[in-house]
Amino acid sequence: MQRIPLYCTQKGQAYVGDSLELLAELPDNSIDLVMTSPPFALRRQKTYGNVEETEYVNWIKPFGKEVFRVLRESGSFVLDLGGAYRSGMPSRSLYNFRVLLSFCDEIGFHLAEDFYWFNPAKLPSPIEWVNKRKIRAKDSVNTVWWFSKTEFPKADVRKVLAPYSDRMKKLIEDPENFYKPKKRPSGHDISASFGKDNGGSLPSNLLSIPNTESNSNYLRLCKAFGIERHPARFPSELPAFFIKMLTDEGDVVLDIFGGSNTTGFVAESINRHWLTFEDKHEYLISSIFRFLDGYSEMAIQAILAALQDNQANYSLDKTYCNLEPVMTVKQRRAHISQPCLFPS
Repeated sequence: MQRIPLYCTQKGQAYVGDSLELLAELPDNSIDLVMTSPPFALRRQKTYGNVEETEYVNWIKPFGKEVFRVLRESGSFVLDLGGAYRSGMPSRSLYNFRVLLSFCDEIGFHLAEDFYWFNPAKLPSPIEWVNKRKIRAKDSVNTVWWFSKTEFPKADVRKVLAPYSDRMKKLIEDPENFYKPKKRPSGHDISASFGKDNGGSLPSNLLSIPNTESNSNYLRLCKAFGIERHPARFPSELPAFFIKMLTDEGDVVLDIFGGSNTTGFVAESINRHWLTFEDKHEYLISSIFRFLDGYSEMAIQAILAALQDNQANYSLDKTYCNLEPVMTVKQRRAHISQPCLFPS
């Protein structure tokens, strides 16, 4: 990168600026995974910026072209898009499907697989059709398109196996009493190896992940320092699923609409390198809270002061990143000594 980052860690760099301009600085075939959730096409304007539905495909297509260029041949592009209704009527917008067709037909991506993120905690919407008139069910599913540059991108679902159900655990313990190997009416041939313990069950393309973050270090520090939190964060489990499945340790993960930098935080916690691009300076400043678990209040205040400069180039010598639930302050301090903070 020609530009200097706002801040960096041992594994990643966060940049303030227009994503198209920043993408142009990256060499061809240099990124293993782009994982992002852009502003959705909504009728009601949000504080984090969005584009009218009818203009959305033309707006996002240049980003897709640049992503295609920077991806390695084995790379993937995972795009999370929320649904929307057409203006003033209870019929769905097709913008997310138009994005899918445009990226495949005009840019050259392959649709490796379509995923659907079900958020059971999502509030009922849209209000007019769901809450008031009660003529539509609440919208709780986002489309997540897994694009690839070639027909055979790097992928391994064994890295994201789901826990076995209690019934499956009993079957593995005593398969002879639970099923008999034979061909089922559906045509599936269930063999004797069905009861083998493979470490977990194969995941489906329906990802049930509640977006109920409430006690993360990011939220805690936003509240403590009176800084506005990003209003459209996806849960860490979503990028974690795709980063684990589609990359190896040491690979490079990029988020071109970084927001609160959930993607970078997850990448760092599972030993991937990362880049984050975000055009709103204030959002990228607060995103550093994700990496400051165990830092003193005085140290955090010094960092915030330094990051007021767009070209801060601030380096964090030590970070503590863990996808497990937030630990107590006492436990955190046992894992991380007082950080040594210095500008690059």
